[in-house]
Amino acid sequence: MLANLARTCYRRRRLVLGLWVVLFILALVAAPALKGDYANSGRLSGTDSQAAYDTLAKDFPARHGDEAQIVFGDVTKHRAAIDSYLKQVAKVTGVISVEPLRVSKGGLIAVAPITTKNGNSDHPQTTATDIKDLAKSTIEKQGVQVEFAGPWFGNQTMPASEIIGVLAAIIVLLIAFGSVIAMGLPIATALIGIAISLAGVGILANVFTTPSFAPQVAAMIGIGVGIDYALFIVTRYREALHRTNSPEASVVEAMTTSGRAVIFAGFTVMVSVLGMFLMGINFLHGLAVGVSLAVVIAMAAATTLLPALLGFVGFTIDRLHVGRRKARTGEGMWHRWARTIQRRPWPIAVAGFLFLVIVALPVFSLRLGSADASNDPTTSTTHKAYNLIAKGFGPGSNGPVLVVATGKDAGANLGKVVSTLRTTPGVASVTNPSPNPSGNAALATLFPTTGPQAKATENLIHHLRDNVIPQATAGTGTTVNLGGQTASAIDFSDVIGSRMPIFIGAVLVLSFILLLVVFRSVLVPLKAVVMNLLSIGAAYGVIVAIFQWGWGASFFGVEKAPIEAWVPMMLFAIVFGLSMDYEVFLLSGIREHYQKTGNNAEAVAEGLASTARVITAAALIMVFVFGSFVLSDLRALKLIGLGLAVAVFIDASVVRVVLVPATMELLGNANWWLPKWLDRIVPHVLVEDAPPTLPEGFDEPVLEPTH
Repeated sequence: MLANLARTCYRRRRLVLGLWVVLFILALVAAPALKGDYANSGRLSGTDSQAAYDTLAKDFPARHGDEAQIVFGDVTKHRAAIDSYLKQVAKVTGVISVEPLRVSKGGLIAVAPITTKNGNSDHPQTTATDIKDLAKSTIEKQGVQVEFAGPWFGNQTMPASEIIGVLAAIIVLLIAFGSVIAMGLPIATALIGIAISLAGVGILANVFTTPSFAPQVAAMIGIGVGIDYALFIVTRYREALHRTNSPEASVVEAMTTSGRAVIFAGFTVMVSVLGMFLMGINFLHGLAVGVSLAVVIAMAAATTLLPALLGFVGFTIDRLHVGRRKARTGEGMWHRWARTIQRRPWPIAVAGFLFLVIVALPVFSLRLGSADASNDPTTSTTHKAYNLIAKGFGPGSNGPVLVVATGKDAGANLGKVVSTLRTTPGVASVTNPSPNPSGNAALATLFPTTGPQAKATENLIHHLRDNVIPQATAGTGTTVNLGGQTASAIDFSDVIGSRMPIFIGAVLVLSFILLLVVFRSVLVPLKAVVMNLLSIGAAYGVIVAIFQWGWGASFFGVEKAPIEAWVPMMLFAIVFGLSMDYEVFLLSGIREHYQKTGNNAEAVAEGLASTARVITAAALIMVFVFGSFVLSDLRALKLIGLGLAVAVFIDASVVRVVLVPATMELLGNANWWLPKWLDRIVPHVLVEDAPPTLPEGFDEPVLEPTH
């Protein structure tokens, strides 16, 4: 089938290119009109905070929405101007309510809590921008310091991370290929694919709950895999062209070998990412589908658009060469490295495992949570607002907790609960209860002594829910729930943490089965799963050490804080899929040589030598693309960008070229053991006839392509 597809795309290359150009133009023109609304917040049904939110929607509509705070400095001199400004804020579209001004002792700092709409047709970002613009045109001109607290008031910017990653990829590909034309093909297919993917992510927001950061994550993954998949195919095409002297035959060979492996690799990534549906969290469904769409389009571009472009390029693939290439005879660097490993497999394997284990040790301190505004850039208004609130009212005032009561005599019963809460260690203060008009619900606001991201705050919320509130409401017939952004973030982390083992277990089992079918071996997939877990664990260890412990955090522009709850899950899904990509390409080469010679040692050496260069180049591109997102102001994107870059680097440098050949040398022919009963029921699936290889001399600093 792939051979026919390759011939069709090659022979009808003008039609194929035209269709992709039309799709590209449609994505740029039509997508903005079809784009849906991104999810403004994640709601988790069945949680205590969601119950509180539902009560607010029914009984306290003025407090049902997104919480935010407007913070003022030196209130004593500008009280009249502040009051006038707040009256105008109440009239801004999207503002539900403006609460009375809270003034600190001495009158130096004041806070006005506000609530903004948050629905499919109401985006609080627009409301936040209007409120800030109003401040600029009014009281800021009078010299009043105004800062804004709340997720939609952040002024973090996204650098051109994608451009930085692509520029780095261009350099790597120029070194790998030594040809501007050969370099340009993977870049062109990846850029066209990602433009279409981003349009698709926006359209998917009409169907799936999609977080606002989904386009950035999809772009990160789409560019990385798009360039890598095209790299594998172009590499095979060049090698075949030098041997067959036939562009069409070379395209067919590239597609039936590397193209087949690309399809399997792409589906492996999709399976891992779509495994997030097992988490049962609607907020993540759009993210999973959006990233999967980016991978699908990258595969489609690599297997249809790229063969068409190769048809146009033909024999000129090595034109516009860069540098000079030196001829080489005998075994290369990777052959020598393979022989070194085979002479000392035990110490090398032990050293590799110890390295991964040591780097992964911080993962045992992993704490899921949500970073508060104290981690925002110091120049941001949200960071300044956090510091002002903490100075005037204490750090806990940055994360107020809504205490919502429902039931008969809710107001009176909540009053008793509030009295108990005020004497609970860790509680700074609690406002007096406010009943709704019907008297069946009441609301109070609790301020912890510690900030929103503090472990003590998390422990306090759990203590209140598990012990204090049940005892205070026993026999009253009143239900009390804790809500608000701080409580919601804690619930989100708890749900993610409890469901992660199910997600990880399902992905591991499915990946093991896929590799079992492909390589017809029990030990090879088992070893792959274990080593992939170690490499991911090492990546977790690095992000915990930097982002949670604060080791070298200033270098990355972050402060110590919990790890965003969704990041480890997303990191696992993506890295596990990408690791399996490299595993497939490496083991395909080893297995091919083993089937020819029956000599495991020779197969390991030849397989490593024939695939290590292309895997190294592909991984290096991924590292640059993912690492470029560390330049973002958004902590979550820094987290996942660095985590992915570290994981890919460790996987390509330690796992693929050290641990895999060392352990395969130690296991010998047992690598390919498959019980007879299992051999009869496992279907035969051919991934790749021969492994992709870069032209000889990739590891030399000066190259020149052959013709």
